Amino acid sequence: MARRDLQLEAAIAKLDKYHLLILDDIAYVTKDQAETSVVFELIAARYERRSMFITANQPFGEWDRIFPDQVMTLAAVDRLVHHATIFEMNVESYRRRAAVERKRGPGRPPTRATINASA
Repeated sequence: MARRDLQLEAAIAKLDKYHLLILDDIAYVTKDQAETSVVFELIAARYERRSMFITANQPFGEWDRIFPDQVMTLAAVDRLVHHATIFEMNVESYRRRAAVERKRGPGRPPTRATINASA
């Protein structure tokens, strides 16, 4: 909307007052070219000036699903990884685990059950 209303620069400047900007699960919803262009402009505007914390459930090699333009993908990743600390967490999703436990129902999960050796 800010781009459409020619207010994108002002909107990005408004976000600039925050020392840390968090983009959680950036790959969750597929975005069109206009939306990813705005995300790229935000990344570029904050590059080497302000901090960003970004979570994604895809490795950088699959970010072409986030940014449909390959050049934009490479430029965004390049800016994000320069001076970055990257945490790769190869763990089970807590949401998936909770869903499995809800489906299983009440009681002790089998992974925590003890075996009665005297039986």
